[in-house]
Amino acid sequence: MTEGAAGRPRRVMVSVAHPDDAEFSCAGTVARWAAEGQEIIYVLGTSGDKGSDDLDMTSERLMALREDEQRAACKVLGVSEVVFLRMPDAELVPDLEMRKKLTRVIRQYKPDAVICQDPTARFEGSGYIQHPDHIAMGEATVAAIFPSARDRLTFPELLAEGYEPHKVNEVYLMASFANCDHFIDITNYMETKLKALAAHTSQVGDWPVAPFLERWGRDNAALARSRNVTEAWEWDYAEAFKYMRLD
Repeated sequence: MTEGAAGRPRRVMVSVAHPDDAEFSCAGTVARWAAEGQEIIYVLGTSGDKGSDDLDMTSERLMALREDEQRAACKVLGVSEVVFLRMPDAELVPDLEMRKKLTRVIRQYKPDAVICQDPTARFEGSGYIQHPDHIAMGEATVAAIFPSARDRLTFPELLAEGYEPHKVNEVYLMASFANCDHFIDITNYMETKLKALAAHTSQVGDWPVAPFLERWGRDNAALARSRNVTEAWEWDYAEAFKYMRLD
């Protein structure tokens, strides 16, 4: 689906906790949709100001560095705009204030669809614990989508600021390990995804991330085939989501 409200290209908001979150989980989809002419806007809850083991690094320097890295990754992917909310890294709490911040940007940009992190995906297998910021960002984003952005009487101060209600039509939960039911072919965009992730030098460094992401993409394509997605037999790589349409 590439057409949004009033016949314009669909506007997609990608709401994540940290720089590089989207590049790991949904950048192939972002690259594909941007190439198709869809408008992509990133919203980041934090600027990743805690993510360094460098003893000489400060949060202020790291914030500036990681914002620059995110902008560079977005340029690779064709993202139209990046919004940094600059909440403290590793301290996100999905309270009413955070929900209001996200409601504001949803009403401001009026996306047709939102990609966000799955607030229910706490663990994966026996070797991965989801970052609490991912869960908090997902929870606050979903709550902002429904019902806060939609309902006029929620956060009336936003009306006073000029932000009219907006209804998001589609939601994609990324890295929704146990709940995924929607698959997007990224075979032609895996190299773009890897190039965008490589822009996050402070995080990726010399880590050979390509084999990991390629294996994940192949596993998603195989999962799609197991779910009887007929066209997936032609896919090398895919990204998986929990999908909801809010009519």
